[in-house]
Amino acid sequence: MRIIRLYSGSDGESHMEEMEIPMDAGPLGRMSGQEAARSIAFLETESYYGFHTAPRRQYVIFLDPGVEIEVGSGQKREIQVGEILLAEDLTGRGHITRSLDGKPKRSAFIVLD
Repeated sequence: MRIIRLYSGSDGESHMEEMEIPMDAGPLGRMSGQEAARSIAFLETESYYGFHTAPRRQYVIFLDPGVEIEVGSGQKREIQVGEILLAEDLTGRGHITRSLDGKPKRSAFIVLD
């Protein structure tokens, strides 16, 4: 399964990359290994949120609508409803998020540590 990873670079900027979550055959289909999670929270935010870092390592699942993520280099990427982001850009300038339709964003945050 492919997800998007945001991480802090040594240049003080956030960067994006695709990463693969390994999946193995299981009794109900293909399944990843288990990863410990501390909590889950649901959030509704405005359609635009300027440069910010992730407050902690967390998975973000976008529920409605999709978003565009922008990092300091100007690189942008659309993330559609249901796609997963691993937010690990804990330092530096961070990233911008904006909803694709201009409406408030709804997301699920799965805190890892």
